[in-house]
Amino acid sequence: DWNGCNKKRLVKNTKIESGKINSIKDIAEDKIKAANALADVHYYGKITLLYDALRELLECLALYNGYKIYNHECYTAFLKEIIDESNLGDEFDKLRILRNGINYYGRKINREEGLEIVKKMVVFINKIDLIVKQNNKK
Repeated sequence: DWNGCNKKRLVKNTKIESGKINSIKDIAEDKIKAANALADVHYYGKITLLYDALRELLECLALYNGYKIYNHECYTAFLKEIIDESNLGDEFDKLRILRNGINYYGRKINREEGLEIVKKMVVFINKIDLIVKQNNKK
């Protein structure tokens, strides 16, 4: 939870730096473009690039709200408790666990499952991107 993240010093308050946020957004957009450029046969690469882009967009959202988050699990708590988007927090946590399974534990998925995950990630990224844009206007 968010309190636990704070107690463990995995979150800190920070000032809002528009230049830094814009730079992180640009990098996320480049990763999305790279994922889109890959053929469907490279679904593992697409998943990895899209997850990185998603995490970077979440970093932008956190920074707009005055937080620097040092742990992917704390983004789940951030979405649930600070942004008040429990469903998005649950969705992100599922993607985090899936990506960790692939990257660190050799979890294999077939092409059909991989492409379905890619579609879900794109939808999720679009939701987060919209929230980031809304926070940018505040």
